[in-house]
Amino acid sequence: MDSLPAGGLTGAQKDELMDQVKQQIAVANAQELLTKMTEKCFKKCINKPGTSLDSSEQKCIAMCMDRYMDSWNLVSRAYSMRLQRERNRM
Repeated sequence: MDSLPAGGLTGAQKDELMDQVKQQIAVANAQELLTKMTEKCFKKCINKPGTSLDSSEQKCIAMCMDRYMDSWNLVSRAYSMRLQRERNRM
């Protein structure tokens, strides 16, 4: 069994762990984005589910997803900038 220093993890181990956590958060965020976008656009665009989408439903879904992604990106950038400003104040 590997022995750890008295303080716990080494610096490299902490960095690796942080990278793994960040990657897991990114995957969870992507899954949440896809799930919410699918739910919202389906409710908005599909009136009668069937075996296929007609052209107006396809267009609605495409436009809805584009708008949702644009909004998500806008909010994400604003949130990141705010976090950066808060870090700079510290």
